[in-house]
Amino acid sequence: MNLFQAVVLGIVEGLTEFLPVSSTGHLTIAEKLLGLRADDPAVTAFTAVIQVGAIVAVLVYFAKDLARIIRGWATGLVRPSARGAAEFRFGWLIILGSIPIGVVGLAAKPLIEGPLRSLWVVAASLVLWSAVMWWAEREPSQKKGETDLSVADVLIIGLAQCLALFPGVSRSGATISAGLLRGVDRVTATKLAFYLGIPALIGAGALELPKALGQGVGALPTAVGTVVSFAVAYASVAWLLRFVSTNRITAFVPYRVVLGAAIMVALGAGWLTAV
Repeated sequence: MNLFQAVVLGIVEGLTEFLPVSSTGHLTIAEKLLGLRADDPAVTAFTAVIQVGAIVAVLVYFAKDLARIIRGWATGLVRPSARGAAEFRFGWLIILGSIPIGVVGLAAKPLIEGPLRSLWVVAASLVLWSAVMWWAEREPSQKKGETDLSVADVLIIGLAQCLALFPGVSRSGATISAGLLRGVDRVTATKLAFYLGIPALIGAGALELPKALGQGVGALPTAVGTVVSFAVAYASVAWLLRFVSTNRITAFVPYRVVLGAAIMVALGAGWLTAV
């Protein structure tokens, strides 16, 4: 992989990781257009590692909030009197909600790196999950805030995050949709999608880092792609939070459907190959 390819993939990752349009799907498309094999283990590892850049952007953007949650959670571990604090409870909710993706992600790793890296899967997922996003926005009661979340809410949202292992679904699209269907307000659901993504994407990146460095991608392209991903993702996070405060996530549905349909046409005409 050359530096131009690394920069392009870093931009694509940063732009799409937190938007409900599927970063994996867009990366798969970009890799094909750049002449890379999406199912190449080295390329798969590279894309997992540059996601860490996007997650670092979340850590920086939400540094004060995350510090408050971690401090409250850690204090509650050693001081029983602090266990009634909202931060202690919310810290446990994030941990519980992160468990499903860790278990399913490891179990389904061969599928994720192989058969699921097909543009047919990406196209179908883009279109089909758009219907779920549209349905989720029809939920009449979206009033739950951070302090109203239950264990059941977070576990269901965490399970929904697992569906993002299908390229094209979108991790944020899955978690935000599940949150809306549970009656969570749009901004809280979006923040929770960010928070649940931290352990999931850091874990995936750490797991794939040795492969990215040792199987042909190399340290320099990996570092460049990660830095570019961080810079673009930071701007993307700030924009998305402002956007969902006044707009529905169904605003992304037409783009998803058109892109999915375009991929199907290109595959059917032979302009693109599935893998």
